[in-house]
Amino acid sequence: MNLQKVEFIKSAAQPNAFLNDLLPQIAFSGKSNVGKSSVLNCVLQRKNFARVGQKPGKTVHINYFKVDDKAYFVDLPGYGYAQVAESEKERWGKLMESYFAQAEKITLGVMIVDARHEPTKLDIVMAELFQSTGCPFVVVANKLDKLKKSEIEPNMERIRATLKLKPETNLIPFSAEKGIGRGDLVSEIFHAVE
Repeated sequence: MNLQKVEFIKSAAQPNAFLNDLLPQIAFSGKSNVGKSSVLNCVLQRKNFARVGQKPGKTVHINYFKVDDKAYFVDLPGYGYAQVAESEKERWGKLMESYFAQAEKITLGVMIVDARHEPTKLDIVMAELFQSTGCPFVVVANKLDKLKKSEIEPNMERIRATLKLKPETNLIPFSAEKGIGRGDLVSEIFHAVE
């Protein structure tokens, strides 16, 4: 799969706009300020393909990117810190629930957390959502470059324990900034799409 061949297909604001063809869907989720767009850009080796916002919470719809006519990268709305009205947060929540109600369409979930901090309550809810739907998923611990070497292992263990990850769920130490972990994430994606 050629990750350089990528095009934006559509934004879905309502469940009836979700794509329903048979291509695999790789769903990227994460807190509003965790660097989800940066992780996507790192995987695609593009500077600004997925928009990187100064203000968290820029992704308000479900965005579909077609990669090499072989799969979709699905950018889910960020959860958490976004400074938006409660009604908008509620709309996002319903949109996400509808997306996960069709879990059989999700080939792989990529859940992005902050390597520096213990996962939040909303991170735990997202991990439980992936686990309860039975979707295969990986957890990407982004912002690794902000940690001292001695902090990496204890932080990874804390993330694994807090999210109650099963042994088979891969936790990838990652830095979108430095490209650390990109190879591991790309091979997870390729493996899922094959």
